[in-house]
Amino acid sequence: MAPPNSQKRVKGTQIFRPFVYGTTSKPFNDTTNPKPEGTPEDHTHSWTVFVKGVDDTDITYWLRKVQFKLHESIPNPLRTIENIKPGDAFEVHETGWGEFEITIKLYYIPESLEKPQTLYHHLRLHPYGATEAEKEAMKQQPEILAWVYEEQLFNEPYENFYEILTSPAPAPPKGAGGKGKGTRKLGGGMVGSVGDRTALIPSQNRPGQPFSRESETLEIKRLREAMGKVEELTKSVQRELKEKEEELAKLRS
Repeated sequence: MAPPNSQKRVKGTQIFRPFVYGTTSKPFNDTTNPKPEGTPEDHTHSWTVFVKGVDDTDITYWLRKVQFKLHESIPNPLRTIENIKPGDAFEVHETGWGEFEITIKLYYIPESLEKPQTLYHHLRLHPYGATEAEKEAMKQQPEILAWVYEEQLFNEPYENFYEILTSPAPAPPKGAGGKGKGTRKLGGGMVGSVGDRTALIPSQNRPGQPFSRESETLEIKRLREAMGKVEELTKSVQRELKEKEEELAKLRS
């Protein structure tokens, strides 16, 4: 649908809103996660695919509905979730035995005049892709989390949508922090008024909330340490190569 003639974009502005998407799976057992009656015999796990705000903050003021495309072997594989309460997640609960790719389509509110966006996520039921020690540690966890932190970017949004994105919102929950105002001025700098809807990220990790400024700091530290190790390994290989070249030159002479 073409935007009305009265609609103009807010030039030089980029607004970002953080959110989380992914899957959570649990193996069936006789105590904490018994298999529901009527579940197929070969199903080994219960799982949930979702899209939600970081720290369960409200995202319904910019996201209208989410469509999940599951594996074709699952009854009614195309699921559309909408009309949720602010702070709840757009989510689908299922059971199964195999892993597959889930297509996630985001539909924005009508005022945005933006086209839907498509994401892809691999359902994970088992710990893999890590060291043996990490795999063993994951086996002891009651859930397998495959969560992704993402930031939705709105470049030069239309005026009405801009007003919605930057309108006053309820006070954030205790312990939540802000990562900027969530409104960038393209080419550098920040814009935004006091009291607008911020891009809230918790200051510290809490159970069930793995994304925070604390985890971001730890991840940056881990990456820097890894870069340092790679740099040292590169220097070591270069020294070894130089020694081999000198040895080869002596043999040729």
